[in-house]
Amino acid sequence: MIELVYERRGRGEPLVLLHGIGHRWQAWEPVLDRLAEHHDVIAIDLPGFGASPALPPDLPYDMPHAVHALAEVFEALDVPRPHLAGNSLGGTLTLELASQGLARSATALAPAGFWTARDRTWALNVLRMVRRLGHAPESLRRLMVSTRAARVISGSVLFGRPSLTDAQVMLADLASMVTSSGFDAVAESGARYVFAAPAPVVPTTVAWGSRDRILWPRQARRAAALLPEAAHVSLPRCGHVPMNDDPDLIARTILATCARARTQGEAAA
Repeated sequence: MIELVYERRGRGEPLVLLHGIGHRWQAWEPVLDRLAEHHDVIAIDLPGFGASPALPPDLPYDMPHAVHALAEVFEALDVPRPHLAGNSLGGTLTLELASQGLARSATALAPAGFWTARDRTWALNVLRMVRRLGHAPESLRRLMVSTRAARVISGSVLFGRPSLTDAQVMLADLASMVTSSGFDAVAESGARYVFAAPAPVVPTTVAWGSRDRILWPRQARRAAALLPEAAHVSLPRCGHVPMNDDPDLIARTILATCARARTQGEAAA
């Protein structure tokens, strides 16, 4: 089984959090304690991201292998069918896992895969550009986050309200993009990916930030067409990584999806 780094807090039904490409479990820090008041929350560093090692050379970074690997991780953590919430790449993994019956509920924040070819090219090129910025001299990187105005300019591609994000968090996130050994392989696989899995039968929410500048909000319409039974939610003033922009709203959105699963289970009992 692959080895992953994770942060675990709280008690209750298990809830696994999956971050986006180039990110790390700390992406969920703004909502982690709120969620842990109700759930046993496990925020994972995906393989080749954050502090988790890359996949072995014989394992490709494609969706079938990712789903299989995460299913094994859930079993090893003794959470074989957890609630899931994910952002971007993590949102797509959430939906794919739920489609395979590996989740109690699924909350996908701006999931990848509901794009046109043009949208996909835009998203991957912007993410590669952000990663290249991480190689800039340290003095320039610090200048980019030194003031509220600078954070608004440099962070607006990822956040809807970038001035709310701490400068040190921005710098650490940028460093994580640079050191992500899985970035290139995931981006290459993503260039061939579109969401085509069967719709999950568990309670599912797809939420999109109104200020998402990587996966534009118009992609929410395609998600709604492909997943008509899901709840589709707009996140006002939120960007591509909405956990920083409105932690209370994101926590409520995830918890509401989990609660629907509990209600559904009680009704079936």
